[in-house]
Amino acid sequence: MTVIEAKVHRSSARNARLAFILTAVIVGLLAAVVAASYMHPILALFLGAAIGVPSGGLAWVLVRIWPVLRLLWWWSVEIVLTTAVITFWVQLADHTSTPVTLAVVALVVGVPAAVPVSRRAVVAWTWCLVVRHRLRVCFAQFIIANQSGSLPLILWAKPTPVGERVWVYLRPGLSLADLEGRLDRIAVACHAATALVERASDGNAAYLRFDIKRREVLTATVGSPLVDVINPDTPTADRPAPVIPTALDLPDVDAPVITLPVQKKPATTANGTKPAASSPAAQDDVSDWI
Repeated sequence: MTVIEAKVHRSSARNARLAFILTAVIVGLLAAVVAASYMHPILALFLGAAIGVPSGGLAWVLVRIWPVLRLLWWWSVEIVLTTAVITFWVQLADHTSTPVTLAVVALVVGVPAAVPVSRRAVVAWTWCLVVRHRLRVCFAQFIIANQSGSLPLILWAKPTPVGERVWVYLRPGLSLADLEGRLDRIAVACHAATALVERASDGNAAYLRFDIKRREVLTATVGSPLVDVINPDTPTADRPAPVIPTALDLPDVDAPVITLPVQKKPATTANGTKPAASSPAAQDDVSDWI
């Protein structure tokens, strides 16, 4: 079984060599420059090399094991849960008898399974773990990655009323537009009805949020709490049924009377001519402004 792809393995080896060279040279030169103020320049160069080479080796190790660290991150929740369960079982078996051990295990497993609220919570968080791995399969199988073959970093997932919500950080080579055309295939891979993706940050286009929908809550029947507020002993009021006209004869409707305002005729002079327009108001004296 291939844990790390050959392309990713070669890319990490190349990046590790570059990280070693750059870190060793930069740290060594900086250390030599600082040490030259306190000792002979030749001794400062040896001291810089003694500091730069281990620093470059540390950078090489971190870059080289990054694919393994990313793989451990993908399975971190499962590793922690498995370790906790095994530790709990060993400690319980060492400090109690077999009947007590079986009784405690039955309570720990049976009570959450019997209570509907806890059972739904366990199922919802289990689907979150499944969806994280299914998204990783989608990126590895049919979503184009970058040239080095490194996959996006799937950060976290949480349950929602309709399914799951997953946050993903894209690597260079992918964008939101590359994912919008493959949402139907992502929904099939995640065993869901639909899948949506949008940006989770206004300032970073690589930070995305996936919404995996398995159910539709808007069509469900919701009970109203107002029914419990009404007193059942309250007598019902007899209200007359409203009379709704079913037919209407237009001649029976009184037409509204509209009264138009009376227009006044313009005044005339003795010879029958219209009076001249009044002279405009005297203009302001602008001599004071000159």
